[in-house]
Amino acid sequence: MGVEIERKFLIKQLSENLESYPYHEIMQAYLCTDPVIRIRKQDDEYYLTYKGKGLLCREEYNLPLNKDAYEHLLEKADGNVISKKRYEIPLSSAEINAECIQALNGSALTLELDIFDAPFSPLILAEIEFPNQEAADTFQMLSWFSEDVTENKEYHNSNMSKRIFES
Repeated sequence: MGVEIERKFLIKQLSENLESYPYHEIMQAYLCTDPVIRIRKQDDEYYLTYKGKGLLCREEYNLPLNKDAYEHLLEKADGNVISKKRYEIPLSSAEINAECIQALNGSALTLELDIFDAPFSPLILAEIEFPNQEAADTFQMLSWFSEDVTENKEYHNSNMSKRIFES
């Protein structure tokens, strides 16, 4: 069983050297939101993902797809297709509080900064996946974060896919 332990944050400001970090172009859509069954195109790779219930911790399984399978399933998806650019920003130990560093047991943290395209722009979310719940629980927000939205279902992509936009 795969487990995802992830916290999400809104941010106050973008990193000054954002373009120096690696990034992925992501498009994802949802076949079901309870349980979450998602298809994703990330650059030139394709996945089918199952996510269990939960906000901070939940089951997660990723299965590879090919382009044809992705496009076939995309026609069956409900709601909004979510498009975003995801930057991968490694966090230095100087940015992480001591209790979290101890709980990481030598693991590194990478911040995934999602910059959403329309109709969700100008939304920008920072996500951090942790190797264990103790590290997630002890992590303190960085100075450039404005709010922890981990427990706010509104910021889960599966719920965002159901959002209705007025024209």
